[in-house]
Amino acid sequence: MTSTPPPQSPPEKQQNTAKRSARPKSAGKKKTRKKKKKPPINLRHEALRLSLEILGLIFSGVAAIIVLLGYAANRFSGTHFFSSLLPFASGILGLIVLTAILLLGWRRLRAWLKNYSANIPPAIALGMALLAGFFATQDRFTQAFGYYRTLVGGKEEASRVTLAHQVYAAYRRLNTAELQKMIDRAGTYRAVIDEAAAAFGIDDDLLQGLAATESSFLPRESIDGGNGLFQITRVPATVTAAAEKFFPPDGRLLTDPRYNSFLGAATLKHYLAEMKDDLFLGLLAYNIGPKNGGLRFIMQQYGATDFITIQPYLQQLPRDYPIRVLSYSLAFRIHEKEGRLLAYEEGKNALRIQSLGIPGLVEEIRK
Repeated sequence: MTSTPPPQSPPEKQQNTAKRSARPKSAGKKKTRKKKKKPPINLRHEALRLSLEILGLIFSGVAAIIVLLGYAANRFSGTHFFSSLLPFASGILGLIVLTAILLLGWRRLRAWLKNYSANIPPAIALGMALLAGFFATQDRFTQAFGYYRTLVGGKEEASRVTLAHQVYAAYRRLNTAELQKMIDRAGTYRAVIDEAAAAFGIDDDLLQGLAATESSFLPRESIDGGNGLFQITRVPATVTAAAEKFFPPDGRLLTDPRYNSFLGAATLKHYLAEMKDDLFLGLLAYNIGPKNGGLRFIMQQYGATDFITIQPYLQQLPRDYPIRVLSYSLAFRIHEKEGRLLAYEEGKNALRIQSLGIPGLVEEIRK
């Protein structure tokens, strides 16, 4: 038998096989493409950007929470479960859920923005903070902040709001023409009153209101023994010593407006400290003076703890005295800030006046 030769592969196939066999075998590892090196991270710059971003978000978030809780507390105020308590609690839950969603959304957004520039997220956060800061200067935010303070402050804040509106109502009843004349007269004594206020750390508008109530800026000796701008009568020895250190012995005259102003400021400072910086009680103590044991003795006698609880036991004059002082003080502040007196009941003047604040009352948002 004749053997048949094996089939030969086509010439092209043989050449390809030869080329493949001629190629050197790799060492076993595939070649990898070199990745571009990331630029080194500046930790100081990164920390600064992160800090600015966090601060911007916190400021914006706090402002939003104050507004939302304030308006919600006012909208659902009351004691009924279904009409007040349940809707408010549901609103709190909704606020928590919304905050979580917004934070997750911000996390994704900032990761996308950082692909373009690491400065964009902090810039947006600061922009939101600036927008919130601008809104905080508006009357609507002041109103919302008032609702929020009432929510958090409870009984104490409710009393403060009640007394504040007594002051606003007293200002509304003032005769604008007569008030303007008194403000014009006050210009003569403004410098010495401002100096006395600065010396004893008292709001200058508050001290102006005290002088307006005591003498209407017509210094004279009254039938009850009061003298000068602040109708000084008997004052504690420590008060006299505090005022006299600013004057030589021959300059301590009650008829001198400057000395009288320093003595009035020192007296008010004394009674404010005695009443633990309660403005209404301090003014009431100034009016009552040390006679009959002073205001502290009267409050202990009747078991009163604040101005709200002592009011029913007082006659009309001492009872209304702090409100009168503060309504005049408010008038001086309005005239100084606005350049004129505003009619409380016209347009949006009420909100504008409330946003200015009552002189002497602690306004944390302005601190």
